[in-house]
Amino acid sequence: MSRIAILGSGAWGTALALSFSARHSIALWGRETDLQAQLRSSRENPLLPGVKLPASVDVVDSHAEAFSGADLVLVVTPTAGLRFCLRSVAELAPSLPVIWACKGLEVGTGKLPHDIAAEELGAEHPVAVLTGPSFAQEVAAGLPGAVTLAGNSLAFATHWAAQLHHNRLRIYAADDVVGAEVSGAVKNVLAIATGICDGMGFGLNARAALITRGLAEITRLGLALGGRRETFSGLAGVGDLILTCTGDLSRNRRVGLALAEGRKLDEILDSLGHVAEGVPTAREVAALARRLGVDMPITAAVDAVLHEGLPPREAVERLLARDPKIEG
Repeated sequence: MSRIAILGSGAWGTALALSFSARHSIALWGRETDLQAQLRSSRENPLLPGVKLPASVDVVDSHAEAFSGADLVLVVTPTAGLRFCLRSVAELAPSLPVIWACKGLEVGTGKLPHDIAAEELGAEHPVAVLTGPSFAQEVAAGLPGAVTLAGNSLAFATHWAAQLHHNRLRIYAADDVVGAEVSGAVKNVLAIATGICDGMGFGLNARAALITRGLAEITRLGLALGGRRETFSGLAGVGDLILTCTGDLSRNRRVGLALAEGRKLDEILDSLGHVAEGVPTAREVAALARRLGVDMPITAAVDAVLHEGLPPREAVERLLARDPKIEG
């Protein structure tokens, strides 16, 4: 049994705490003091009603308390909070290995999580990303699923995949961190596009085409950044893409559906109650694609809808009006 410090007590952090608590002891930290107090008193996260935290999960109020006696740090915050958490690891527990479960690019820098980790912890620090098709509500309820743990060392990823794996959450080890992170980030943008498509009633044919062409965009960007093609056809790639684009629990898909109804973005985000990583990520991915010369028309259209005021219907019409090309 290991001691795992989980930083982030939102829906996904709490779900992973529940999932891993059968085999490990957990220290669960979150930045919202009211939520921490509620977790401590009721043993229930309001974002995951009806699921109680077991005794093996300690709700803590500081990073120092979370790191005490820990064997691993698992960062389950939005991407915006990753750098802060990694700086805390570097200051308070520099020998602890780190896994993160956020999916996005850093706003303002366009950096992937592993780039942030290299800056804050050093390039040789043992790190990995946990990613793949996984809704928090289903993991918390103990429904079966499978995800990828991609590390900067395959030995590190293999070790912790074996430690965290259980019969309700299968974990596959890999070492293509770039491919896994690009897939996790861009699929959120494409889920917004799919939500818009579905919300406008364009049908299942259009949805399938959008997802397939979206996978081509993920693959082009991932390969340009050094990812491996096989990653995009696995759990971290097409698996997560399909789930996020079609599942009603997807918050990014819900953003797209609401945009298709004509609702304003600020109102949509206020009503979600969760972070929709695809919203800030769309801007960063579109900018990165332009810098690299990677063709990502769907991503560019989503960025224009979210951040430039382009009406969703006009964005779809622009995509449909593009000249025919050879598929690739």
